[in-house]
Amino acid sequence: MAIFKLQINGRAYQADVESDTPLLWVLRDNLGLVGTKYGCGIAQCGACTVHLNGEATRSCVLPVSAVGKSKVTTIEGLSPTGTHPVQVAWDKVDVPQCGYCQAGQIMTAAALLKRNPKPTQTEIDDTMTGNLCRCGTYHRIREAVKLASESTATSSTPSKTSKTK
Repeated sequence: MAIFKLQINGRAYQADVESDTPLLWVLRDNLGLVGTKYGCGIAQCGACTVHLNGEATRSCVLPVSAVGKSKVTTIEGLSPTGTHPVQVAWDKVDVPQCGYCQAGQIMTAAALLKRNPKPTQTEIDDTMTGNLCRCGTYHRIREAVKLASESTATSSTPSKTSKTK
């Protein structure tokens, strides 16, 4: 066992766990951050997706020892008030049925829009294909990501304009 110092959702945490413990279990079992879900345990379904320095990462196969000084963001830290453009679009489109995969879907979509605010439909499909939805709400997921990209592009345009003035 070792003590790992972690930066999660802008806060400092410590976890006394084995070095090969997957980040998912540290988040859920040791720190009480249960929004990130266990799906498959082999990084194939996407339910456990978190951001590691802004990049979508499968936490079920990432040993806590590999996190180092990286900044981790979970669904709880994406927007504490639920106002992230992806979360707003998810609500408007009424994406979830059972909701189990939604945290991972939202985290994947948010990472996509951070690196590419105006993705094409093909880019959305290529990115989101790695996240499974057993309820089959893929059409609504795609629609919500597109809606969020329009919202993100609209809200970022004035900022860019005002900086150039």
